[in-house]
Amino acid sequence: MIPGIIRKEPIPGRLAPNLRDYASERAAFSWRRAGRCLAGLLGGGLNIAHEALDRHAAGPRAGQLALRWLGRDGARRDFTYGDLAGLTDRFANVLRQLGIGAGQRVFVLAGRIPELYVAILGSLKNRCVVSPLFSAFGPEPIHTRLSMGAGAVLVTTGSLYRRKLAGMRERLPELRYILVVNEGGAIPRAPGVLDYDRLMEGAGTSFNIPPTVAEDPSLLHFTSGTTGRPKGAVHVHGAVVAHHVTGRIALDLHPGDVYWCTADPGWVTGTSYGIVSPLTNGVTSIVDEADFDAERWYSILEGERVNVWYTAPTAVRMMMRGGAGAARRRSFPDLRFIASVGEPLNPSAVLWGMEAFGLPIHDNWWQTETGGIMMANYAAMDIKPGSMGKPLPGIEAAIVRRVGESVEPVPEPGIEGELALKPGWPSMFRAYLDDEERYRKCFAGGWYLSGDLAKRDADGYYWFVGRADDVIKSSGHLIGPFEVESALMEHPAVAEAGVIGKPDPVQLETVKAFVSLKPGHAAGEALRREILGFARKRLGAAVAPKEIDFLPALPRTRSGKIMRRLLKARELGLPEGDTSTLEGAP
Repeated sequence: MIPGIIRKEPIPGRLAPNLRDYASERAAFSWRRAGRCLAGLLGGGLNIAHEALDRHAAGPRAGQLALRWLGRDGARRDFTYGDLAGLTDRFANVLRQLGIGAGQRVFVLAGRIPELYVAILGSLKNRCVVSPLFSAFGPEPIHTRLSMGAGAVLVTTGSLYRRKLAGMRERLPELRYILVVNEGGAIPRAPGVLDYDRLMEGAGTSFNIPPTVAEDPSLLHFTSGTTGRPKGAVHVHGAVVAHHVTGRIALDLHPGDVYWCTADPGWVTGTSYGIVSPLTNGVTSIVDEADFDAERWYSILEGERVNVWYTAPTAVRMMMRGGAGAARRRSFPDLRFIASVGEPLNPSAVLWGMEAFGLPIHDNWWQTETGGIMMANYAAMDIKPGSMGKPLPGIEAAIVRRVGESVEPVPEPGIEGELALKPGWPSMFRAYLDDEERYRKCFAGGWYLSGDLAKRDADGYYWFVGRADDVIKSSGHLIGPFEVESALMEHPAVAEAGVIGKPDPVQLETVKAFVSLKPGHAAGEALRREILGFARKRLGAAVAPKEIDFLPALPRTRSGKIMRRLLKARELGLPEGDTSTLEGAP
């Protein structure tokens, strides 16, 4: 065995991978041919919800288990493909009765509950544009995204409404209705606030999906940038071709598999591979409402007889803390494939999979903007731990360097540059919401520029190096420093704020803030705790800073831009680099 490479050999008696020979698959692949795997609407066209549910519900899979929901309190609910098709028909009829139609935006803010999945797929049936929101967001990120997206409908729960939304509707003139899932308490009494359960009970049980073409908008996913507001990436119904194919090739999904994607649907992974791809591929999805708990996760993997598990490096590293013995005390004979996404997977984590489960953990790479997996370590391919793997069939990738307004590919292996992709795959985003200029800047010289720095080795494997900007990657989430800084500056004591990502062994990065104070306020532990609590309340635990340092003033360029790079260098004891543009520099 070559050091650093995990050789993949066929295992007798085990299901053969969907992709057995990488080179021949790439040579024969075309997206047009891939689209023929799906049924399409009667009369032509393509709708995500039809491919995920209705085509199965009209055939032999109608009675097959599509989704098994595990409640945090021990409750358990099963939904067949037929069940989900019927429930989503009802929700589509609810929207139609409320006068919500094609192109209008439906936001869903909820934990991992069945109603979230019904609302998303039912909205897609009605040709609405759906935007799932992370339920751990605080009020300000929620308001920003609803306002940017001009949400017409919001589906949420009573507890989230009371904690995060009460009084917000007055600041959202486009928001017509808030549909509240009944959790056993009274539905809030306010104009436009309606009882989700009552509406569903009164809705029709049959819905014909209107004509939908592949380029009709379907999903709106928000992702953070370094400056200004979050970016709203617009995707289309044709993306379902990529969701389906990448689930089959990169995640090795086979019909009838039991599959568990641990990602929250508030992020793109939880939608593309927690909802759409498993359903189009005819598998049974496990949905766990509870937060991470290593023992609970081992119990689910064992008890639900999971075949394919898609998770995040942060979760893997947290499980590693308990040692491989915790996994080896259980038995996972059905587990065939483990994959990870969200941030680079440490080589040690890949090898830990071998120790704990007898299986390596397969890293893959993609972005909100790409809509689907672009690179992967495949079931039948040798693994180089720490590598992103190789591009999917149908994806042309390169390492490039920017040259003025254009780019030039770097042909030599081992040279660091920006990872770029040739446009044309079905799940590529079609726009940034109301920001054409920002969208155009993502493309140059016939390439989509990812903003990720990487290198390619002589064998064609790609290796992640880092971000080309200041975006913070924490527990698989992209966090825009500007959004955090803006919230901090709303505190009456804060004059200015700068935010960086600080390396963390579990989360990859944690958010650290540096603030300078207004006159009359003195730095101290009590004020530090107060500002941390303020930020947590406004932004939510997933986005808010975990540390704050006070500085007399923040380093700025002569044009007034905070030098986050310099803050990070000083925090980590790294060379400060060129400081000639620093305010006050000679």
